[in-house]
Amino acid sequence: MSHPLIAQLEAARIVPVVRTRDTAHAATAVAWLREAGITVFEITMTVPGAVDLIRELSAEPGLLVGAGTVPDAATAEACLAAGARFIVAPWVDSSLAPPCREAGACLMLGAVTPTEVRAALAAGTDVVKVFPAASSGGPGHVKALRSVFPQVTFCPTGGVDARNAPDYLAAGAAFVGMGGKLVDESLIAKGDRAAVQDAARAALGIIQA
Repeated sequence: MSHPLIAQLEAARIVPVVRTRDTAHAATAVAWLREAGITVFEITMTVPGAVDLIRELSAEPGLLVGAGTVPDAATAEACLAAGARFIVAPWVDSSLAPPCREAGACLMLGAVTPTEVRAALAAGTDVVKVFPAASSGGPGHVKALRSVFPQVTFCPTGGVDARNAPDYLAAGAAFVGMGGKLVDESLIAKGDRAAVQDAARAALGIIQA
């Protein structure tokens, strides 16, 4: 039985992966993307003060916030206590499953090969994060994995943008993660809200079409 949060993620289609070197830039990215119509966000643990940012964002109505690049169970517990609804790691780590189950959160573990997908499933993942997607074969690779694992929920991340996202979805991905193609820290640092929001609206428009 799939995690109840998956339907909400599938409806959103895009999960922005917020990975910035500056905390204020991460908060700004969320604010600007939210104005453009995006309400799901993955805040990676590489952002300074990520747990505090998750706590702040999780308190806002209408946002679905998760934690990315979670290195261990202790960090997962801190993120969940701060309000994270999903936990993401770009590798297989079975220690992340118990705190997620206890909190009712969705777990996404990374995998590329069929062997890794099986390991992720055995470790208790709800979603398989195909990472890095582009350098591992792109939509064709996701399609191949989907043929072997038709019941698995896949979320490709890494090199996904507005142009190729529809191809990933057509290949069998349930939703996609977008990082630097959507959360461009150089544009945020310049204060170019219009460019960031134009990219977000373009992605949303292409995927919805």
